[in-house]
Amino acid sequence: MAELKENLLDWLRDAHAMEQQAETMLKGQASRIEHYPVLKARIEEHIQETIGQRELLEGCIKRLGGSPSTLKDVMGKMAAFGQAVGGMTASDEIVKGAMAGYVFEHFEIASYTALIAAAKTAGDAETARVCEEILVQEEAMADWLAAHLPEVTEEFMVRDATPGVEAKK
Repeated sequence: MAELKENLLDWLRDAHAMEQQAETMLKGQASRIEHYPVLKARIEEHIQETIGQRELLEGCIKRLGGSPSTLKDVMGKMAAFGQAVGGMTASDEIVKGAMAGYVFEHFEIASYTALIAAAKTAGDAETARVCEEILVQEEAMADWLAAHLPEVTEEFMVRDATPGVEAKK
């Protein structure tokens, strides 16, 4: 049973680092968006959800007798910074950022799906419940991005084809 708990704890630390990465990435993206207010507002809303998710995960980790991994958190933030810097140079940053966000949400969905199964296997109903709560938020964000990606893309295309109008962000 100790190995079940250790695996769960390790994966919770991974999820915590993932949410740190998401928060850094989303804040960077939101700070650069100028011409897409609907997307910016939804990203800012998801930043608050992400902060709440990270706090819920910290609670699960502490309840299991662990602490978040500083190394994993730092590595996640560094990865997010690298993604942000790389994205800033793209002439179609807004579209690529929305696509990357959609992919990242699905990575989070997969992570929480596995965490729910791990928590149930380890007999940790509270962690399973928390991860199910977070999963609903991640699925909602992925669904929102899927529904709005065509609109963002079309708006970018129109802006990009209009002389004197910035489309990138």
